[in-house]
Amino acid sequence: MVSAALNTDLAATDDEVFAQAVYGMAREGKQAFLLDRLQSLVEHHADHCVPYRRLLDSIGATGRHFETLADLPYVHVRLFKDFRLLSVAQDEVVKELTSSGTSGQQVSRIFLDRTTAHRQTRALVAILQEFLGKARLPMLIADHPNVIRDRASFSARGAGILGLSNFGRDHTYLLDEDMAIDFAGLDAFLTRHDGQRCLMFGFTFMVWQYLVQALRKAVRTVDMSNFILIHSGGWKKLQDQAVDNATFRRILQETTSIRQVHNFYGMVEQVGSIFMECEAGHLHTPVFADVLIRHPLTLQPLPVGLSGIIQVLSILPWSYPGHSLLTEDVGMLLGEDDCPCGRMGKYFQVEGRIPRAEARGCSDTFSPVTA
Repeated sequence: MVSAALNTDLAATDDEVFAQAVYGMAREGKQAFLLDRLQSLVEHHADHCVPYRRLLDSIGATGRHFETLADLPYVHVRLFKDFRLLSVAQDEVVKELTSSGTSGQQVSRIFLDRTTAHRQTRALVAILQEFLGKARLPMLIADHPNVIRDRASFSARGAGILGLSNFGRDHTYLLDEDMAIDFAGLDAFLTRHDGQRCLMFGFTFMVWQYLVQALRKAVRTVDMSNFILIHSGGWKKLQDQAVDNATFRRILQETTSIRQVHNFYGMVEQVGSIFMECEAGHLHTPVFADVLIRHPLTLQPLPVGLSGIIQVLSILPWSYPGHSLLTEDVGMLLGEDDCPCGRMGKYFQVEGRIPRAEARGCSDTFSPVTA
């Protein structure tokens, strides 16, 4: 169990972190701010997660002091599908998250203790209040209610819905159990909140397939011009249908009149550290997270303007070693501290998934162990 003294130290550290403006720290200060905390997380996970410690041992990183963010060791996200990576006692786990996957596909399992869950909630609040304000908005959820039936073990969809639900009121599900629009429920919601600012959240493919395409098939439009849409995930399915971000926005507006749309990039392996799309269409790193882009063959960090594999960093994960992850996504850094929207920090774009291949880098030497 975590000692009372350690809990007090963690709370004090967290208060310092969340006192910072979420997009207000420029490069020099942010790099030092993150590096100090990520170094501590490397040491914590090495001391409490046997597989992670063996990974560090295998690449000569145990006990090292890291000079830059690019020097930090990383875990390939695929390893969460194959291993129970846990840095707290099992009886401290309060929630288990699983990644989304098709039938029969192995899923990632992420274990949260109270500290990590609390950090993730605070982070999500800090980020989304930048875009939504502090008032809870009437909320429409582009999904069906059964997706959150088991509150102890969530899919990525369920975790996303419950996380975003904290920013809404009068939560109403758009779809029925047959994945069809509940037009009676939708019309009632629109009538109750006529003229009010409203929030809709859904995963990108769900919004496209079960709202936009369903409205087109029904030859119907709805006036949701007072809505803000927050959406994420599922772009691979849309790209297979030749639907890019511009097409998504255009047809969404044609069918619903929604103009204020914010995509975000995130993953179940780092819930809370989401990267929101600003008004200029760029994904932004908050103060407690960062991204690096690595060359797909050499894994060396790449500068602005070159495409490579996305590495995500976060100071939030305490209960599992998810603080430095090499993803299976391809992206490009667009700049730092100079986005037209005025937010500080790196901003970037996601370009798709890498072809299926063996995990490279420090995960090459990761082998099954008995903890």
